[in-house]
Amino acid sequence: MSKAAVRKKPNARIRPAERTIAAGEFKAKCLRIMDEVNETRQPVIVTKRGEPVIKVVPITNGKKKKKDDIFGRLIGVVEIVGDPDDLIRPAFELDEWDMLK
Repeated sequence: MSKAAVRKKPNARIRPAERTIAAGEFKAKCLRIMDEVNETRQPVIVTKRGEPVIKVVPITNGKKKKKDDIFGRLIGVVEIVGDPDDLIRPAFELDEWDMLK
């Protein structure tokens, strides 16, 4: 049997509801497709020679700035015991710093 007669099975990773587009067409219509994905919130799969290469998906929090997770992350996990001002005071007195040089 020749290679031309053998057909590849459709890729199981591609869901039929998702839109697929060839790489050449994506290149020509990139900005329009990005706007469409942003508006419809539906991903687009870009294929190259029939194989999926990339998936263009909307950013989940693109319109709302997410609050910085760094501050307050350890509330309830870590407890500061003692005077919190000790955390910002130098460990050595000012005249002892010259000794360490």
